[in-house]
Amino acid sequence: MNPLAELPPAHQHPAVIHRTLVFDFDGTIADTLGETRRIYNQLAEDLGLRQVEQDEVAGLRHMSLKQLIVHLGIPKRRVPLLISRGTGMMRGNITNLPLISGMSEVLAEMHRHVENFGILTSNAPANVDVFLRAHGLRELFEFISSTSKLTGKAKHLRAIRKTFSLRHEEMLYIGDELRDIKASKKAGIPVAAVTWGFNSRESLAVEKPEYIFDRPEDFLRLLAPR
Repeated sequence: MNPLAELPPAHQHPAVIHRTLVFDFDGTIADTLGETRRIYNQLAEDLGLRQVEQDEVAGLRHMSLKQLIVHLGIPKRRVPLLISRGTGMMRGNITNLPLISGMSEVLAEMHRHVENFGILTSNAPANVDVFLRAHGLRELFEFISSTSKLTGKAKHLRAIRKTFSLRHEEMLYIGDELRDIKASKKAGIPVAAVTWGFNSRESLAVEKPEYIFDRPEDFLRLLAPR
């Protein structure tokens, strides 16, 4: 069933609680988990690190980024190299990666009622741009912001808020990882956690995001009655 089928026309539609929605990319909009594991395993082989087996993934979803790095025995000095090489390797297959099911319709609907749509990611902006264009979504987003540091999102969230002259509560960050929640809280920005990405619902709930979404259609909960 189409989750948008029973929505009223735009002029009758309830307002969105937050004026600006900022989305994470990997695991939130794009289904990149399998591709990320494939790329990591290829890099791990080259760098002498241990690989991640498919049957490990469920357990890894309960870990924070710090715990994951320790668990896999990745030296901290290797992390920037893994990120830069990994995002470069993803570019070659980015147009073949799937959009999260149901995301296209919901994003299009939500965009009609929000002042600004953006992306803040640790992936390369070029990768995100190509992916969105391949799925006919690029025109929905006013900006694509990126941080090369896995823990650098709080600073960027504050900068985005100031750029659009928003009060803290007028902006919402939407992501799939524990670090997304922690960055939002550090920046004083409300946050929504999606459960279809990397981290498990249980681990996300512990960090107490303002919202937990189990399906893209749950974004419609952000539409508040007038």
